[in-house]
Amino acid sequence: MPASLCLIIATFLWGSSFIALKYAIAIYDPALVIFLRMLTTLVLSLCLWRYVIRFEYLKGDWKYLVGMSLAEPCLYFLFEGHAMEYTSASQAGVIVSCLPIIIALLAFVLLKEHISKAIVVGFTLCIGGSILLTLLSPSTDQAPNPLLGNFLELMAMVCAAFYTVSIKHLANRYSPLTLIALQGISGSLFFAPFLFFIDLPSENQHDLTALMSILYLGSCVTLGGYGMYNYAISKVSVLTAAAYSNLIPIFTLILSAIILGEVLNVWQWLSIFVVFIGVMISQRHQELVVDIPLSESGEDICADTSNLK
Repeated sequence: MPASLCLIIATFLWGSSFIALKYAIAIYDPALVIFLRMLTTLVLSLCLWRYVIRFEYLKGDWKYLVGMSLAEPCLYFLFEGHAMEYTSASQAGVIVSCLPIIIALLAFVLLKEHISKAIVVGFTLCIGGSILLTLLSPSTDQAPNPLLGNFLELMAMVCAAFYTVSIKHLANRYSPLTLIALQGISGSLFFAPFLFFIDLPSENQHDLTALMSILYLGSCVTLGGYGMYNYAISKVSVLTAAAYSNLIPIFTLILSAIILGEVLNVWQWLSIFVVFIGVMISQRHQELVVDIPLSESGEDICADTSNLK
């Protein structure tokens, strides 16, 4: 399957995840939702065990594996799960537009990549538009505290960016299902202790729609979406893959309007427009090749990147 098609499918699934999360956390505590989501992913991954064990470990990989797992699913889902309590699915989708810019900045900090003027201008517009969206968004039933919710979603994007940079080092030697299974294990272990500090629902408090949303998140979004993304990122550069995340808010806005009936006002649309202008400007540079070859000892030996315009 072409990498571009995999990325489109992945972004559609991720865009739909905000809708499913809204349904799930309306009934259950976010910690329970994320735990059941990761447990679902883990169980399904174990059913595909022969594909999970396809990997080639090199010395030093543990740093990337631990960092990847901590960033996403652990911290990412912790931030995003609570973000959806306070902001709307459509606003959260717009915050996702900043992901390519954050990835570029992490590439600069962690990989010493050169950042072009286009990236700087695009980053400024994206963050400015996101702040504008937050400040101009009124409190509604769908977004009772957009300031807090959008900030938490932005922190989730930082985790997602770190995950993307880390996964590039591993994708060529670890099958997508191997990495997803690791996410399922780490996510289940990370969120399990939270269950002791929340009120678990009784038998008559369950909701079929919420339960189906959790099942959808664990199977289609995590297993399917991340599987597609992990496969694609082994074929293309990090920033090429990240650029497709611009489709997430589009899918989220469309699905929010269709399923949740969310309506944005003129100022919110203006903020969204500013974010998209920033994203478009930031894409006016050559792709970075952030896949750093590893020696047999697992140490980084070089970083071959192309110059930015």
